[in-house]
Amino acid sequence: MEAPTESSSSQQPVLHPELDCSWKPFDRNNYKQLLGAMDYSFLCAYAIGMYLSGIIGERLPIRLYLTVGMLTSGLFTCLFGLGYIYDIHSLGFYIFVQVANGLVQTTGWPSVVTCIGNWFGKGRRGLIMGLWNSHTSVGNILGSLIAGYYVSSNWGLSFIVPGVIIAAMGVICFLFLIERKHKPFFFSNRCLLLLGQESIGVCVPVQQVVVLKSEAEPSAISFMGALRIPGVVEFSLCLLFAKLVSYTFLFWLPLYITKTAHLDAKKAGDLSTLFDVGGIVGGILAGVLSDKLGKRATTCAVMLLLAAPTLYGFSMMSQFGLGPTIGMLLVCGGLVNGPYSLITTAVSADLGTHKSLKGNARALSTVTAIIDGTGSVGAAVGPLLAGLLSARGWDQVFYMLMTADFLALLVKESHIHLGCPGCV
Repeated sequence: MEAPTESSSSQQPVLHPELDCSWKPFDRNNYKQLLGAMDYSFLCAYAIGMYLSGIIGERLPIRLYLTVGMLTSGLFTCLFGLGYIYDIHSLGFYIFVQVANGLVQTTGWPSVVTCIGNWFGKGRRGLIMGLWNSHTSVGNILGSLIAGYYVSSNWGLSFIVPGVIIAAMGVICFLFLIERKHKPFFFSNRCLLLLGQESIGVCVPVQQVVVLKSEAEPSAISFMGALRIPGVVEFSLCLLFAKLVSYTFLFWLPLYITKTAHLDAKKAGDLSTLFDVGGIVGGILAGVLSDKLGKRATTCAVMLLLAAPTLYGFSMMSQFGLGPTIGMLLVCGGLVNGPYSLITTAVSADLGTHKSLKGNARALSTVTAIIDGTGSVGAAVGPLLAGLLSARGWDQVFYMLMTADFLALLVKESHIHLGCPGCV
């Protein structure tokens, strides 16, 4: 349940081993390609919709926009599970639900990052957003555990239960979300003059009055205006490659563990959650380091540099039993998801409040959507490439992941070389 509406992405990977065994049209001969197509349809819709979502969200009340997105996300997630309940075997049905789900879930991330950015300043933003962003990994873990619990008995419930949860949270969001801090000012008057019919002034002691200051809001930034903010393009491209690696792990790790460690779907799903556990630690660590150093780009670059050989180490160590696999999963999760977390939270908030905007806070949603939308292109391409390359052997998949990681590092190095004040 990422950010906070990406609820179907953590369920489907756990179902990969189950669907290839017994559920048409995902038969044994071409299940990898079909599952890859479903993953791609969801992520491609999410990537395209994200660019529009930020622009729309900048112009609507965040609370209402986020609530509608969470309710409709719950609806489409439940629809996917109902395909099992009502014995629907049409590939078109599942792809339609995935595309619709991908579109409505784009309401989530720009909205929540904008809310957090409105509430907290830049000083300790890395730490605060690193802690806050752990909800994405917690959602992935819960989604995988719920899916794993039902996967062998009734995989439809693997979608219906999370769908109900996200819809219920949408109602809570509508009732209790406060979009931003208000700046009050005070009347210091200690008495109030009351005029009656006879125009006689009466001085009545009153309590201090708090009035919420209302200021005319500046107009929302345009798409091209957001692209011109220094650092937006570079960080967007870096996230494209970083998210490619992260989402390939998210979507294909359970199946990889099933095939290499010879575990059943439930155990593989449970084990794959360790990647997200490492991601929680990595996201917090990246935030703390970037606050201490004051250099978010450099923090990302160091973690990306360490991630590439770690990915190769995971592909080697996973063949030597459960213990080494667990250790490498935790390390890989931290190094891969650390930069990903930092870019989608603190960096996006920094750029959305960049000094070139001259105090205009109505750029956060659009900047966040551009960065995450570009990253989601990588998230869409990664699982698709993994589905194609895995037919030639899992080594090819890991070579692809390491290449993407090095490309993310190259983009980041070019950004550091050019220099972006406040971001390096």
